This record gives sequence, structure tokens and C-alpha cells, in this order.
Amino acid sequence: MKIWYSSAIIALMLALSGCASTVVRSDVTVFQEWPANVGEKTYVFERTQAQSNDLEYRNYENLVRAELQRLGFAEAAAPAVNAARLKTTLAYDIRGRDVRVIEGTLSDPFWYNAPLFGHRWRGRGYYGPYYDPFWATPPPIAEYVENTYQIHTRRLRVTIAQQPSGKKLFDVTVISEGTEATLAAVMPYMVRSAFTDFPGTSGVPRRIDLKMQRPAP
Repeated sequence: MKIWYSSAIIALMLALSGCASTVVRSDVTVFQEWPANVGEKTYVFERTQAQSNDLEYRNYENLVRAELQRLGFAEAAAPAVNAARLKTTLAYDIRGRDVRVIEGTLSDPFWYNAPLFGHRWRGRGYYGPYYDPFWATPPPIAEYVENTYQIHTRRLRVTIAQQPSGKKLFDVTVISEGTEATLAAVMPYMVRSAFTDFPGTSGVPRRIDLKMQRPAP
């Protein structure tokens, strides 16, 4: 019989991934100089040439667009693009790394899952080692098993700057770690975390947990 003990590293990994992969945990840091009276909140997205033809980027841009709309911003459309008061940029990436974990086990030397192993015939029946006064009980045997897990670090950065000066008013970085390897699955929660309590307190890191809504099978 073996008793398995999860190591502290495994507990940390589960915490990072968030409660059995049902929560996206994000570390959010905002730097902002948001004016008390920003005036007209019209904006445009500033994209690189590569981003303009990137379907994944445009999907994440839509998530940011929805949050800005919720906060009362209005995206400028042609021909008023050049007249927009603000410009928004976003960047993101995901990187994986292998984590090696040593798990400890304790093995009962008397347990072999067979009826006669670990027992003694005393003439009047079978006696287990823990009930036989003539049977010495050896200590459990420690064993170690090595496992490798992959942890993914997801990053999102969103900035809002004035036009045409380019002065930054809002700059937020979101970092989330966990076992989920698909960035698209966690990005909605990272974007929501980026705009929680907008514009936020400058220079004060926060941790935000958002429960994932898994699609029905």
C-alpha cells in the first residue's frame, strides 16, 4: 500500500493555475496619470503592419474594445480617425517552461495485495504483522518519483496615450501563470483584469482571480 504526498511545488503550481484550473489568477500592475477631466473619450487602435493582418490579434483587440466601450469610450471611425483624442495599443505573448517535481511516497513493506504475503500462519489462523506479537514491524520505505509538468506564463500589456502628443495616460501589465497552454482560453479574463477598477492605483500591484466559464460539453 502506498501513501502519496504532493510536494509544496505541486501545491504552488495548482495555486498558479488557480483552483483546479477553474480560476485565472492574474498579477496586474498599472501605471497611470489619468486626468480628472479627460474630455472626449474617442480613441483608435494603433497597430503594427503585422498586427493588422493577424486574426488572433484582432480577436484580442475585440476584447479590449468591449471593455473600453463598457467604460464609456467611443472608437473613432473614418473619416474622424485623425481627430480621435486617444490611441490604444496592445501586446501579448505566452511562454512555457518545464518544472521538475520530486514526489515522495511511503511504502508499506507488508502489503503485496496477496492473501498470504505479509501474514504469518500461527496454527489457529492468519495473523497480520500489526496483530502478531512475534512479528517485528519494520519502518515504511521511502520512495521518490520524478514527474515533469509544464507551466505557461501569459503576458498582456495595454496602453492608452493622448493624440497627437503621444503622452501615456494608462499603462497596464497583466501576468498570469498556469497549466492552460491556450492563450485564447485565458485572454478574456486577462483583459477583464486589466480594466478592473479603471484606471486603478498607480504603481500598486494587485492580484485578481476570475472564475473561468467552461463551455458545456
